[in-house]
Amino acid sequence: MPPQTPPPDVHQTYRAGDIITFPSGKRTFLSPLPLPTHTAPLDFNHVVGELNDTYLDIGGRLPTAFTWQYTLGIPFISFLIVAFLIPLLGGGAFVVVGQDLNLFAVAWGGLFSMAFQQASWGGLILALFLIIACHHHLKARSALPTRFNRQRREVYFVPEDGKAPIVVPWESVAAWVTQAQGVTQYGMQRQYGLGIGFYDHATRQPHHLEMPMPGLPLALGLWEAIRGYMEYEVNSLQEIQDPQGLQRPGDPPHEGVHTFYNARDRLHRRYRDGEIGLFRVTMWYLWHVIDLWTIPHHVTEWEIRAIQKAGLKALPEVMQAWSQPLPENEWARPSEELKRLSAEVDALYQRRPPGEITEIFAEVYKKEKLTA
Repeated sequence: MPPQTPPPDVHQTYRAGDIITFPSGKRTFLSPLPLPTHTAPLDFNHVVGELNDTYLDIGGRLPTAFTWQYTLGIPFISFLIVAFLIPLLGGGAFVVVGQDLNLFAVAWGGLFSMAFQQASWGGLILALFLIIACHHHLKARSALPTRFNRQRREVYFVPEDGKAPIVVPWESVAAWVTQAQGVTQYGMQRQYGLGIGFYDHATRQPHHLEMPMPGLPLALGLWEAIRGYMEYEVNSLQEIQDPQGLQRPGDPPHEGVHTFYNARDRLHRRYRDGEIGLFRVTMWYLWHVIDLWTIPHHVTEWEIRAIQKAGLKALPEVMQAWSQPLPENEWARPSEELKRLSAEVDALYQRRPPGEITEIFAEVYKKEKLTA
């Protein structure tokens, strides 16, 4: 069975470094009191939809060019393989066994006719992919994000059950990474995720969101991106979503046609500098030609504009007012406890060899308890 991850008991009192085990895995807490993890901040899945000087959105995920490369490119590539490559290989078999080229032409023509009819099913695959893409697009247009306001040091949660939004102090929000594993018919399956939540004492209801992640370092990286933003250590999407440096000054923060041309310029520069060979350059061009060149990037730009325009209309007025910038003299400040414990974590991290950050958290809290 696939690994099961029970919902977190966010009404319990946890702190950074606490580990809760369950039958198929464990959950490691990184806050309340969001201490530095000394992990590289990285939003690998582009979970962060918007980031500016005032707030960061989680859950308003914008589409990427790869999404449309997959949606449009896979059916087209499948069509090319079935309609052209398979007949070419089949006809070529006659040449290999010593037949003449006339037989090759006849065989290739017959196979092409049959394969072309079969390849027409690629149109149905494309239609199915487009239906799925439209479903996600409509969902993204109406989705309300979880918003982190660093000037107020608060988090704006919108419950999925239609209940009224809730504003929670940043330092009281619980965050955890989940690791689970189970056995399926395909072998051992591992599951990772980053969770963020809190307990509403007024309604006595827990609220949380949990995002699946490809691996534990990426889950920690996403949390560090959020924590770093709230502590003014991360200030742009480029820092957490563009590790390959495909965004240039003045470019839009999201993916689009500009990232395609930036990637091509980077490819040429690496070739001139001797970092890569002609084979890599040839394969890059071949891949993008059969993947419809810049069409996926144009579609990505169009969809992002549509989602952003619809998202502004969907935001409640109270959320829009809460998201307005504040004068700097009204900005909320970190608590003395957070500043003190964060400094102790930084100092201890520098003194001891790299290891589990949770061990450092535990040692800092142990020292805190002894000196209390």
